[in-house]
Amino acid sequence: MVKKKNSEVFMDNNAFGKKVFFIYPHSVIQNELIQDLIDREYEVYFINDHTKVTSICEYYSSPILFINIDEGIEEPQWENLIKSLLENTGTNHARIGIVTYNENAQLAQKYLMDIMVPCGFIKLKLGLSESTKIIVKTLEANEVKGQRKYVRAKCNPSEATLNVTIKNALVSGQIIDISSVGMAITFDGSQDLEKNTYLKDIQLKLRGILLRVSAVVIGHREQAGEKTMYVLLFDQFVTNQIKSKLRSYINRTLQHEMERKLQIR
Repeated sequence: MVKKKNSEVFMDNNAFGKKVFFIYPHSVIQNELIQDLIDREYEVYFINDHTKVTSICEYYSSPILFINIDEGIEEPQWENLIKSLLENTGTNHARIGIVTYNENAQLAQKYLMDIMVPCGFIKLKLGLSESTKIIVKTLEANEVKGQRKYVRAKCNPSEATLNVTIKNALVSGQIIDISSVGMAITFDGSQDLEKNTYLKDIQLKLRGILLRVSAVVIGHREQAGEKTMYVLLFDQFVTNQIKSKLRSYINRTLQHEMERKLQIR
């Protein structure tokens, strides 16, 4: 059993959005639908391990789980596990939906009417487009984004760095956290940047991925005994291609952190 630390409870508050998990995602979901949801700014994860499903429900506040009952274990075992999750007071806050290629009407009725999974019974034979519409509507109905508009990831400073020219000098720094619209950073050495300072042609290095953006300083925070942290907002010239790469990096970073927390190897 994976326990949540008290210090992590606040960051999992629903105001910051709910986490969406795909359990044993079908190839079409893992290769296309998940990326679509990432581009819509949903915080999405996938796991190919049924033994971690209970841990997800215990660790996270109000997670949304779409379970592929065609894989992992036999359907009757999935039925027992899902019933247990929905009945147990430690896990029944989770919202569960079924994803399958099985079109058996009795199977659908069992999960929808008898077990009463709250997030539907999605038949993938309807096609990717229709399945995506159903899942997006389900996420909207469950207010998955909360008050958050953009998914943000904390960065490992050794793997997320930047270079930018300030007053004719090349300056390096570390990225503290990042979203598709901005980031929080610190610089090597002392810098004194005023609000609304425009930083042009910033080179980001995110786990070996090189990206170029420009941004405006919208605030800073003095940290006792530490470097000043600056908050930057990317300008309107950041392309959709760059935003997509940023979202993919954010998703991989969050996926890695989730696997660490749940002790997935």
